[in-house]
Amino acid sequence: MVVCKRANELSTSRFGFSVSKRVGKATTRNRVKRRMREAVRMHSELLVPGWDVVFIARPRIGRASYGDIESSVEHLLDKAGLLGPIESTPCKQME
Repeated sequence: MVVCKRANELSTSRFGFSVSKRVGKATTRNRVKRRMREAVRMHSELLVPGWDVVFIARPRIGRASYGDIESSVEHLLDKAGLLGPIESTPCKQME
């Protein structure tokens, strides 16, 4: 996968996903897009607002598992500086 980013002047970040026919047939491309969207959604609370981001799938992603896609998305978001700090919340103790 490749990621491209550009600052926007909004209070949220927007995401786009590009999967070409080189990845596979329509069912494969749709499955890849769904997995990419879900991987971004899983990290949505950590994302820095104010960016337009496009993920571009490469042909090998058609054979990748969801875990591979999720780790790639997380790595690319971190490398692009789009993941904010992890805020830890104190645990409540049960009495």
